[in-house]
Amino acid sequence: MATILLAEDDESMRRFLRKALERAGHIVIDASQGDEALTELQLREFDLLLTDIVMPVMDGIELARRAAEIDPEMKIMFITGFAAVALNPVNKAPEDAKVLSKPFHLKDLVAEVERAVA
Repeated sequence: MATILLAEDDESMRRFLRKALERAGHIVIDASQGDEALTELQLREFDLLLTDIVMPVMDGIELARRAAEIDPEMKIMFITGFAAVALNPVNKAPEDAKVLSKPFHLKDLVAEVERAVA
């Protein structure tokens, strides 16, 4: 079981992902945008940051950079329809972050999360 911070601006997708991860036994705190997720990172510890890349106010890449500064041991995974954006070195995303491209099946998400936090 892992404690996961989920940052996703699409409300229905956020609910869907949260339920799937909770059913798999994880504790999930969710945020609708990057700045809200950053506040959560400052309040408690997480095993994994699971974040969309394209979000209002603060995008997922900036969130991931700040998260890595706060807790270098925390795992980071991007969920995105724009995998090339995350992988572009210009963006300076954390090097060991995983990328799961949308669309994906929930079982694949759960499997990737479990591998990341193992």
